[in-house]
Amino acid sequence: MKISRPIRARIRPAAILNNYRQAKAHAPDAWAWAVVKADAYGHGQLRAVDALRSEADGFALLECENAVALREHGVRQPILLLEGIFGIHDAKQVVEHGLHSVVHCLEQIDMLAAQARTDRPLSVYLKLNTGMNRLGFTESALPTAWERLKRIPALNLTLMTHFAEADGERGVLWQLERFQAMAGEWHGPVSLGNSAAILRHPLAHGDWVRPGIMLYGASPFADQSAEEFGLQPAMVLESRIIGVQTVATGERIGYGGTYVAERPMRIGIVACGYADGYPRHAPTGTPIAVAGKLTRTVGRVSMDMLACDLNDIPDAGIGSPVTLWGPGEAGYVPADAVAAAAGTIAYELFCALAPRVPVTIDGQ
Repeated sequence: MKISRPIRARIRPAAILNNYRQAKAHAPDAWAWAVVKADAYGHGQLRAVDALRSEADGFALLECENAVALREHGVRQPILLLEGIFGIHDAKQVVEHGLHSVVHCLEQIDMLAAQARTDRPLSVYLKLNTGMNRLGFTESALPTAWERLKRIPALNLTLMTHFAEADGERGVLWQLERFQAMAGEWHGPVSLGNSAAILRHPLAHGDWVRPGIMLYGASPFADQSAEEFGLQPAMVLESRIIGVQTVATGERIGYGGTYVAERPMRIGIVACGYADGYPRHAPTGTPIAVAGKLTRTVGRVSMDMLACDLNDIPDAGIGSPVTLWGPGEAGYVPADAVAAAAGTIAYELFCALAPRVPVTIDGQ
């Protein structure tokens, strides 16, 4: 069905491939799981997988059914279930389709052990809780996990952990020390580095890294841009001006009248709102590009529209192109800058893209 409303998202497969290569360049001695959970951070799981199919060492996601769908899509690389299995049906699928599964509790180990076969190796990632305190075995619970794992024949085991503050001042060394203490004499493979650790902490890569947000062209750091790491934006959200208002000094704009014009203004109304996935909490001043020039949003974002300042863009009018984020027709607006203005992170912007927004693929 042809969609007449002008908002569009464009996905850039070449950027996803570039970003995966950057992850590999920053961790040259490691294999890399391409993390495609949450529908590839809103970019589309199959789109991301197809962009990386020729080069990815493996793919990592959450749901067993999505992993099976990738197998049916012809993916032959390893596939890792990052939260492991949720029931006995998943355990059967892991064995049948040769999936890799994280285990973070004894129940998961028992379900996998019940399905294990001597003629089909089972690949398990044993998750250690080194301080994130979400999932994983603590030091006191780990010996029991080791004992239960001995029930699994033909076991391929990898140890893993997840860093809580790789993007912050505390860093990763405190968790690395805990991991090494818990691992003891383990000399097998380990999986450690997330995007932040890949880019900033070479000692925390391990044998398998897990690039996530960096694959989609956003930075995990508040103080360093994606461009500094050679990353390219993989999503563009763009629309057009659908209305123009001229308001006098003192006039209020939008719901709640949260913005008061300090001078006579031309206000552009953009076909994009929080029902499209744009953050409702984005304040006045959030960057936006119109007709090749950077400007700002004004007032409160509504369900289907938002307002922007056209005072310094006299040629802009109805039909003028607008970039909400990414390298769009109207100019480049970093998703990280929009996220920072809205007090969130680019992960949330991408994942919030609404189903009603039409998506096109560059190069197709």
